[in-house]
Amino acid sequence: MTLTFTITAVRDVIASGIADAKENGGFRDPHCGLSGADHRKPGLWLVGDHGVYVCSNGALAEGHKPLVAYAEECDPLSNDDWFEVKRRTFGGDDGVDFLDADELEALIAASPGCTHLAIDFSPAAIELRVLERG
Repeated sequence: MTLTFTITAVRDVIASGIADAKENGGFRDPHCGLSGADHRKPGLWLVGDHGVYVCSNGALAEGHKPLVAYAEECDPLSNDDWFEVKRRTFGGDDGVDFLDADELEALIAASPGCTHLAIDFSPAAIELRVLERG
């Protein structure tokens, strides 16, 4: 199954995370040091919980919330079937994956005119690609 996000929303979330990091001391690690990889760099988190969304990863001032952008197919505010879509893509449990900003920008730049980031979910992998919608 594929979920899509507008390129504009993806870039807005990345920019928000970078601005938050500059103001508040860096980037957050969603795995709190439990992963061997260091995800404290510009990027975004792909989150599956109440829907599926991308989330900015810059450190936040106390009481502030990160910018999020829901997948067009899995937004609880606009899709009554969001829970089933989330389960078919992300599984039944909540989770988070880090997507590197530099790698996303390279993917987007390689396809001028692209309008959406598509994320394909299979049992073994998550694959990113861009596409152009009219």
